[in-house]
Amino acid sequence: MPKKFAAVGEEKELNFYSKDELQQFFEGVQKDADRIHSMKWLALFRVLAFTGMRKVELLSLTWNDIDFSNETVSINKTLSRGLNNRLLVQTPKTSASRRTIVLDKVTLSILKEWRKHQAMDYLKLGFNTMNSTQLIFPNTKNEYMSPTKPGQKLTSLIKEYDLKTISIHGFRHTHVSLLLESGATIKAVQERVGHSDIQTTMNIYAKVTKHAKEKTAEEFAQYVNF
Repeated sequence: MPKKFAAVGEEKELNFYSKDELQQFFEGVQKDADRIHSMKWLALFRVLAFTGMRKVELLSLTWNDIDFSNETVSINKTLSRGLNNRLLVQTPKTSASRRTIVLDKVTLSILKEWRKHQAMDYLKLGFNTMNSTQLIFPNTKNEYMSPTKPGQKLTSLIKEYDLKTISIHGFRHTHVSLLLESGATIKAVQERVGHSDIQTTMNIYAKVTKHAKEKTAEEFAQYVNF
């Protein structure tokens, strides 16, 4: 059964992975990628976890948003629902959401590998994806992926590999918490994830800190064991 560490009332406070839990998650994703011979989900979850971008930002990305030379990704649009529930792209609601994020070398490498796989996989479906405006994470019709699809895949992975349950948005909280844990300033984290209000970053920080203190106390009690 998937690991659940919180009651319903605590869900928001625990909606993130620790460093070890995130590593365990990606071990499962890698096994899944090897099994189904596809890099798509490995790349998608890697970008979510290692940039902290919003799901609707991720699903609107095109290859020209990635600057492989300068190792960055530009966030300048977002996926939303229009008339008749139709998916469309809009500009971000706040200026803080428009940002350029530096990518780590492993994430860049995974994206490069996914682009090669995408070209081969989608050619079989009748699509030429070798153009700069190609969506990075489309559906099988080479159109915008439904925003519900990543969550469905996440639920499947959690069940398959007995992982702690978090939501897609939990990867954003994970990124924030691990950035702060690694020594990044709250202001730097705010700018990286595009929070318009620093209080939003502070709220996540407070939840992470509270959880860390509670975990430390419990680990101490278990270690002493009397």
